[in-house]
Amino acid sequence: MFKPNFKPVALAAALALAACSTTPTTTGELETARANYAQAQGNPIVAKYAIAELAAATRAMDQANTAAARNESLAEIDKLAYIAKQKTASAEEVARAKSAEDQVKDAATQRDQVRLQARTAEAEAAQRRAEQARMDAENAQNQAASAEAATREAQSRAAALAAALSELQAKQTERGIVITFGDVLFNVDQANLTSQGMAVAQRLADVLRDNPDRTVLVEGFTDSTGSDAYNLQLSQRRAEAIRVALGQMGVARARIETRGYGEAYPVAGNATAGERQMNRRVEIVLSEAGRPITYRR
Repeated sequence: MFKPNFKPVALAAALALAACSTTPTTTGELETARANYAQAQGNPIVAKYAIAELAAATRAMDQANTAAARNESLAEIDKLAYIAKQKTASAEEVARAKSAEDQVKDAATQRDQVRLQARTAEAEAAQRRAEQARMDAENAQNQAASAEAATREAQSRAAALAAALSELQAKQTERGIVITFGDVLFNVDQANLTSQGMAVAQRLADVLRDNPDRTVLVEGFTDSTGSDAYNLQLSQRRAEAIRVALGQMGVARARIETRGYGEAYPVAGNATAGERQMNRRVEIVLSEAGRPITYRR
């Protein structure tokens, strides 16, 4: 008996209908919702500031995708997609707002830090100025104390020098301070210092030691007895004898000069023994502080 061959056709139609029923339905609204959600999900600002809102958008997106997978009505899919879009937009808006708030807070924090740094720098500068002022005051006090001590020392040296010069019967002249010693420093016709001459040299060395800014010129003189050449040589030898003695007593050679004038520049005649004794002398010129000695012309 003949049987109609519709079962394969019906089966194919049924299979085709079943295959169509398993393909998820999509709409333009759903695709837009998916794109917006993917963008929001990949935004680190949304992930940081809108965790709860993004979770709500995820749930809404899942509901829309589930409706599409079940091939629910287009209206239902679009409705759920719209809700997902709105929740996604809400998450992005919340994220932007909170990010902006944090930026404002960060800016305020930075301003506060800048102000704090400025105040700290100002306080440190004030402290440095105060410390510098204290050091300046201490330096001024130290300088004043040093100046006062130097003044006292100078006064003490001046008093000691005046006493020593008075003892040596020194005289102030245009050439400097002149100390005159008669022939008691040497024996007759000799250039070796006597014990009294050594004592005089020691007193002079003490004066020079206590007044390092002064120099001396030792000048030797004789009477007219003997030849000019002999007298000139003797006077130079006597001046040199004093220089040597002063050097042995610690006075630097550079501070001592000598001149022998022989019978030149007499202070008395040479007619009597008394006059000749006055001409036999040694004059020591002590310079003014820090000034050179003026030589005889």
